[in-house]
Amino acid sequence: MTVSKNVSTIAPVEFDLFFGLDVDKKSISITILDHTQKIRSLTLPNKSEMIINYTKKHFPDKRILFAYETGPTGYGLYDQLTKAGYPCLVVTPSLVPTQPGKRVKTNRIDSVRLAQTLRGGELKSVRVPSRKYRDLRHLIQVYKTTSKQSTGYKCRIKALLLVEGIAYPNTTTTDHWTNNTIRRLQAMECISSVRFKLDRLLENLLFYRGQLLKIKKEIKRFCRNDSDLSDSMKFLLSLPGIGWVIAPILLARIGDWRNLQDANELAGFIGLTPCEHSTGDDEHKGNITRMGDSYLRNLLIEASWAAIRKDPELAEFYQRVYQRHPRDRAPRKAIVAVARKLTTRIYAVLAQRRVYIPGYREYNLNRKLSNKKRRQFPLAPEDASRLCRVRKYTKRRVKNDSPVLTASLLR
Repeated sequence: MTVSKNVSTIAPVEFDLFFGLDVDKKSISITILDHTQKIRSLTLPNKSEMIINYTKKHFPDKRILFAYETGPTGYGLYDQLTKAGYPCLVVTPSLVPTQPGKRVKTNRIDSVRLAQTLRGGELKSVRVPSRKYRDLRHLIQVYKTTSKQSTGYKCRIKALLLVEGIAYPNTTTTDHWTNNTIRRLQAMECISSVRFKLDRLLENLLFYRGQLLKIKKEIKRFCRNDSDLSDSMKFLLSLPGIGWVIAPILLARIGDWRNLQDANELAGFIGLTPCEHSTGDDEHKGNITRMGDSYLRNLLIEASWAAIRKDPELAEFYQRVYQRHPRDRAPRKAIVAVARKLTTRIYAVLAQRRVYIPGYREYNLNRKLSNKKRRQFPLAPEDASRLCRVRKYTKRRVKNDSPVLTASLLR
């Protein structure tokens, strides 16, 4: 029996039996259904070879479909089942239909629910990442955890200075946590107890800063050693606002770029699409859904602030959205719209395997201009004022004969 290694949706009529698996740390509760009735329920140790041997022994000639929920056990069970030739769905727990009012939850009940919804064709699998993307996710998770630890110690140092009434020793508004600042903190005169605590906090901060450097080097080495990852990184780094921090996080979360269907899917995955509750002629759109990875979404919004300082076209788009909203909400609304637009460029460079070159090169934005002066820049054509405006991508060649993407507004 030949099956696809990454099944997202299924047709129940193509299978004879449906296995709902509730995976625990030590055991797996299994419910087996056919198209008319329940066959049996059982519990086996959390060993994939035991499930495979049991299936081959009792149902050798049946077409079997497995399903289990994502969780801390990862994709090891999926790998073994698909290697043995059985299709398997790995589903998100929040998307499994649940009967309201139920207050009893056990592993056996959960396996029955999975098997029933699997038989009804109501489940859709997540896209299981390949081995290299899982390894990249491990590196990104280490970076994320270490970065939070580093930020925490920075906050503790500032809190200590605030309690003791000591001014933070930065010389300019942009001089935050540079080597000069840390040297001033190390040489600062204060009472012995405060000095001891501050030294310990600085030691931990320097330790995590060193760890972050090692992790970044390892991420770069890992991406450069794989040709597919290396090309994807090159295309992402050509986008304004995307650097060596956000690009590998995007790749780790998106996974294989070949699975992307369109830019709307990518925006929905990050949670940048608006909520909508429309009926008939009444159309009501609300805030963004905020679904998906909040860490990636926040990084992409942060990247948008840098992008509008580097790309004149995005700066003009930011000003158009800014002027359509009240001043108390305008910056937030505008920058989220820029982040949504940035997802379309991310999809374009990954799907078309092209380097991006910003359009509107005749405008030269000065990064040091104030927000008041930035609003004086000329607006783009009126027919390009919507969030999802049409773009025209043209191919051109540069000196090294590599393809690039150039964005130009349709006149």
